Amino acid sequence: MKSPAKTHRFSTRLYRWVVIGMTFVATTAQADTVTVFAAASLRTALDDIAAAFSASTDHEVVISYAGTSVLARQIAQGAPADVVISASTDWMDWLAAQNAIVADSRINIAGNRMVLIGHGAAGAPVAPTATALAERLGQDRIAMALVEAVPAGIYGKHAFEHFGIWAQIAPQVAQTDNVRAALALVAVGAAPFGVVYATDAEADPRVTVLAQFPANSHAAITYPAARVTGHDTPPARAFLHHLQTNATQATLHRHGFRHPADTP
Repeated sequence: MKSPAKTHRFSTRLYRWVVIGMTFVATTAQADTVTVFAAASLRTALDDIAAAFSASTDHEVVISYAGTSVLARQIAQGAPADVVISASTDWMDWLAAQNAIVADSRINIAGNRMVLIGHGAAGAPVAPTATALAERLGQDRIAMALVEAVPAGIYGKHAFEHFGIWAQIAPQVAQTDNVRAALALVAVGAAPFGVVYATDAEADPRVTVLAQFPANSHAAITYPAARVTGHDTPPARAFLHHLQTNATQATLHRHGFRHPADTP
């Protein structure tokens, strides 16, 4: 019969091995998960891309969508993201200046366009001129992402400034935290008009594209992606590589995104 002391030592050793085993399993599971912080405008396409990646690798992908400015600040403050995909090269430059991304991992994965949308059928298209835009918008509300922080809002504001009508319409703008929230306001009829990416308009049949803003009316819209500093895991590297594959580019194109090389 074992003495109580020997039994205690055996139980202690067994407990330690159980803890070590549990830690190993938890660490392995964590390493197999890729946490992605992505611009809200990527939601529909990136959900499909992540599903394809998970199916081919067994790595789980957890995606947090928000306005690029919010995501960038969260990452700079230490949020546990492995990969970040921005809707703005400026915000990715800012993250690089904060040493928050792995500089040599940065790639451009897509391009986009800005459009004016209306609720439902919304009538005839609008010529992209100052007079035509001002007349169609009238005194109605215009949904836009935050015009001083979120890329879609910044691009949209610059487009209206290009036409010289921003000061006139600024009081009518209903600002939202991200571009998908602006899309939602128009989709449900809470705002008659909105400024979103072309890909957002394609994602919701309840809105109609009324005009596409000329490429020279705002900065080029490019989506850069990079690994986050301190989270250089094999699954993160694999996901970033997956973003560059022909299959991913085909998915992005199907959802209305442009190849980054085609972005003016």
